[in-house]
Amino acid sequence: MFLRRWMGRGSRGGGSRQLTPELEERIRRSFDAASQDEEHFPSTIDPRIYHVKVILDHFGNLAGKRVLDAGCGKGRFARVLLDRHPTAEIWGLDISEEMLKHVPAGIHTRAGSMTALPFEDASFDAAYATESLEHAVEIGRAVAELCRVVKPGGRIVIIDKNAEHFGRLQTPEWEKWFDRKELERLLARDCREVSSRFISYWEDVEPDGMFLAWLAVK
Repeated sequence: MFLRRWMGRGSRGGGSRQLTPELEERIRRSFDAASQDEEHFPSTIDPRIYHVKVILDHFGNLAGKRVLDAGCGKGRFARVLLDRHPTAEIWGLDISEEMLKHVPAGIHTRAGSMTALPFEDASFDAAYATESLEHAVEIGRAVAELCRVVKPGGRIVIIDKNAEHFGRLQTPEWEKWFDRKELERLLARDCREVSSRFISYWEDVEPDGMFLAWLAVK
């Protein structure tokens, strides 16, 4: 499993930064260009990685359910969910239309920002964001949007990087890594159950603190 490499330095805190139209366009262009980089932005993912298990276990039976992959990229996680639950209606949202061109048939797609999801309130049974919230810039707004589009009783998973390990990777200047309690507080504004835990890419490998999974029930 890869870890993205970017030039520049991101923001360990940075929660107050504003997503201006100019910055949003820069982010979009960067992912449009990255869509041609299959090595670091692959179209598929090993379905055995623990990230997948965390999502599937928290969501449970998705037969006939509507699920949102927020910041889906080329749809690598959405592919696995659809394979496991072929009767689910999987939607992939990404800021880059070039990324969405790689999403396979059977997965619905829509271009848009995580801070203004182009979906009605309570329109999904579940939603997840895997290493995508870090690019949303206005983090509180993006978390509120994830919660808004999920039905009461629906489930949310966010998997992203731990702020305590910021600096281990080169990042774009807008990227933000997260404090464990920070995202718990943001989710708790709209969700009745919130928890988090450290995870690794593989179930039998002890987490090194780099990745966290936040799990919520609205």
